[in-house]
Amino acid sequence: MKLSAKSRYAVRLMLDLAMHVGRGPQRTAALSEHTGVTVRFIEQILKPLKKSGLVDSVRGAAGGYVLAGKPEDVTLAAILRVVEGDLSLTHCRAAPEICHRSQVCKAHQAWGRVSRALEAELSAISLADLMEPLPLGSQHGCDV
Repeated sequence: MKLSAKSRYAVRLMLDLAMHVGRGPQRTAALSEHTGVTVRFIEQILKPLKKSGLVDSVRGAAGGYVLAGKPEDVTLAAILRVVEGDLSLTHCRAAPEICHRSQVCKAHQAWGRVSRALEAELSAISLADLMEPLPLGSQHGCDV
């Protein structure tokens, strides 16, 4: 399983907003400079995050975007649910009615177990956790 670029960028943008809490709204141009994501893609990503209540926008000359909550209250699971929808690994886990074998399929049970574990881990990681400093000598940033 691989996360989409949109999901990775959404986490990167949310982390940048978290790191600027208390410093006022961040314009899309500044977000682009900090994250390496194009302004056009930032606007596409932030629209559903704003609609979901994870991000607020501020209008006016000093306007831009701010994190709607506290970094410790925003999890990777919350961000990815907005961008990807359901966090299940397979379509049959998200909607068992689409597969006539879901009641007897051993793989279906395994996908459910793995999906629950993945969601639990993503729910356990907040933006505040990602804001922790990296150990000395480690590479900073993510180019993926």
